[in-house]
Amino acid sequence: MQVYHAPLRDMRFVLQELHKSEPLPGREELTPELLDSILEEAGKFCSEVLLPLNAPGDLEGCQYENGVVRTPAGFKEAYKAFSEAGWGALNAASEYGGQDLPETVAKLVEEMICAANLSFGLYPGLTHGAYLALKSRGSEALKDLYLPKMVSGEWSGTMCLTEPHCGTDLGLLRTKAVPQEDGSYKISGAKIFISAGEHDLASNIIHLVLARFPDAPAGTKGISLFVVPKFLPNADGNAGQRNGVSCAAIEHKMGLKASATCQLNFDDATGWLVGAPNRGMEAMFVMMNSERLSVGTQGLGVGEAAYQSAVAYAKERLQGRALGGAKYPDLAADPIIVHPDIRRNLLTIRAYNEGCRALGVWVASMMDRAELVTDPEEKQAASEFVALLTPVVKALFTDLGFESANLAVQTYGGHGYIRDHGIEQLVRDARIAMIYEGTNGIQALDLVGRKLPANMGRLLRRFFHPVSEFIEAQQSHPQIGRLVQGFARGFGALQLATAFIAEKGLADPEEAGAAATDYLRLFGLVALGFMWARTALIAAEKLPQGGPDAAFYQAKLATARFFMERILPQAGSLLFTIKAGKGSLMALADAAF
Repeated sequence: MQVYHAPLRDMRFVLQELHKSEPLPGREELTPELLDSILEEAGKFCSEVLLPLNAPGDLEGCQYENGVVRTPAGFKEAYKAFSEAGWGALNAASEYGGQDLPETVAKLVEEMICAANLSFGLYPGLTHGAYLALKSRGSEALKDLYLPKMVSGEWSGTMCLTEPHCGTDLGLLRTKAVPQEDGSYKISGAKIFISAGEHDLASNIIHLVLARFPDAPAGTKGISLFVVPKFLPNADGNAGQRNGVSCAAIEHKMGLKASATCQLNFDDATGWLVGAPNRGMEAMFVMMNSERLSVGTQGLGVGEAAYQSAVAYAKERLQGRALGGAKYPDLAADPIIVHPDIRRNLLTIRAYNEGCRALGVWVASMMDRAELVTDPEEKQAASEFVALLTPVVKALFTDLGFESANLAVQTYGGHGYIRDHGIEQLVRDARIAMIYEGTNGIQALDLVGRKLPANMGRLLRRFFHPVSEFIEAQQSHPQIGRLVQGFARGFGALQLATAFIAEKGLADPEEAGAAATDYLRLFGLVALGFMWARTALIAAEKLPQGGPDAAFYQAKLATARFFMERILPQAGSLLFTIKAGKGSLMALADAAF
């Protein structure tokens, strides 16, 4: 059975202790007590409403018939309750009916949704991404027409990029946009892999579609963005006549079976330009960058569900005796949690999850600062930090989420491989997150090829400088000094790898490409190490106070030590791999494969 309860104590720790900061402008009224109540209610909704639909929804899947898509039983009712409670409006602007809550809180709620029912979460998640793109680049008329209904959940949203002949290389797309006398456009073309492209949850679906003008330049410079509703709004702003958008089929997928992934046809569909002509990629990247951080959160959510389920099983499943002698002699056998390899599985998932949660909230807090602070230098610093960490969050969190789901299956043994316990579903659901919104290999190339050299390495300094300052200040700390010194070795490997790529990669792009995936993993592990080092410092200071939270802080110290001793040493091998260069990767002729 799938197990999930929102890890509220850890979420409070990350928000109120690890990343505690001065209130943001315009958000002073958000007290810790208020944020706690929001997280608690969100946790109840996810565990009581969304989790019970997850396994049945996977079994039933979405059904397609004559262009109509039906979501699994219970999804419509859950979506109605979700929207009426305002969970999809947390971090939307109040002028469109949103609640103006910070990204830090919204990302934690998003993690809960993804942990409880990832398929469900894609519907409102994509709507929010479309909201962001339209809010950023749309005209006032478009925003006033569409955003209030998208924020309320009455209408949902999608992003329509991929075509049958092109995926990542969007410069090859063929969908056409022909100008009309009334200022609208006729959109014609085919899109595939469109999540939430057709469903029965909302009364209208607002597609953001990439297309070309007939005379547009070749490549990505000739792409424009259009808003294309499933139903054309009437004069009163409500859904009216059906537009020329139809669902030709839904994909038969490995996982996320309760999320409708559609093939869409646009046949002279009416659309309106979003942003400037031939500048569609800029507008779409507002949505894509938001979605990349959300996809990272999906990996974390699956990892947390995997951890809680595996722990529950490991405490109940009796098998063998502890290697040092029976620990539960009154039972027929010891629970498998006593065995070192099971504990390795569980501690690995735990260290990944809590480290990713801490890192994700750090990035979200910088998103809040980039939007709300008024000082130009502080705003730029926050924006550059988010830009640097976005590919790391997307790729690392999804890699680790998939790994965690597999470790949960290993913990369950044969019971994890069969459907009954719902653990194999987590593996299938997690796998796509490593692919969509730009494969993790693309994220690694973005980190190495764009973010590292940008502005002579200025983005990189947004991360390196606080890490260096922390190590300098805490490496002789009486309680955690040795732990910080171990972290410093990992950071040293990252610095050496960065210097190697700067020297070799700028002269030879293939060298940078050969190093990219390993470098992103190295960067990500060091970033998690920084979170664990800071966590250990707080725990070491709080433990002497005793009280009911002593066990919580003791667990933090133990997990931090596990991460530094059993996971972060991978940094050394990653450095050796990076310094091996491109030779063995590129030597084999294409025909020899």
